Amino acid sequence: MSGSRSYGDLCGIARALDVVGERWALLMVRELVFGPKRFVDLHRGMSGVSHNVLSQRLRELEDSGVVARRVLGPPAGARVYELTPRGRELEPVLLALGRWGSSILPASTSATELSTDALAFALKTTFAPAAAGDLCGRYQVRLGSDAFSAEVADGRLHIARGEISDAAATITCAVHVLQDLVFGGRDLDAAVHAADATVTGDTSTLRRFLRCFDDSRKVEAETGRGDADLTVVSGGPSGGSRG
Repeated sequence: MSGSRSYGDLCGIARALDVVGERWALLMVRELVFGPKRFVDLHRGMSGVSHNVLSQRLRELEDSGVVARRVLGPPAGARVYELTPRGRELEPVLLALGRWGSSILPASTSATELSTDALAFALKTTFAPAAAGDLCGRYQVRLGSDAFSAEVADGRLHIARGEISDAAATITCAVHVLQDLVFGGRDLDAAVHAADATVTGDTSTLRRFLRCFDDSRKVEAETGRGDADLTVVSGGPSGGSRG
């Protein structure tokens, strides 16, 4: 971050904001926590940012040692952006911000669908160990062309991008469908019957997994899809999601 944009304050909070306090910066970090991305994929996850602003913020985060660029090996050969070890240290900061922001209602102009990475963060911030109980298992979540593994063990949730071969159950659906299932109270069997979701493996344990998240922050709201819809002010860094 250039010196002209600095707070000029000795406090560690101010110095941190000198690096990641610009608009979109922390959301870029959110989009990279689960792995490297191409520029086009970063832009897709933050549809409200212009290409110019995205390029500028990436340069600033590179200069600050938060983000690095590299070229994937063959056959991909694509240039991607990824978090440095210092950048990865921001994950607990984002999780704390997501939990803090979970009580704030989304603006009327907010998007009704989270990015895949924002949804993954929402799952991490709303995971409720008491609701999980003694549940232990690994689940494959496929959202369009993206895939995540979710593992519940010892009252903890770990999420990573990628395919796994030993999932107890696999669900394939659109992002907004998973939002409805986790945060909107939609019935899994109904989603499968409507062909909005495909499930393989142990459906009963998948159903338990989908109930492991704190839904106490649900509030009735109009989302453009009917009065019966629910909006959850999710724990994700994006502020809110449509349930």
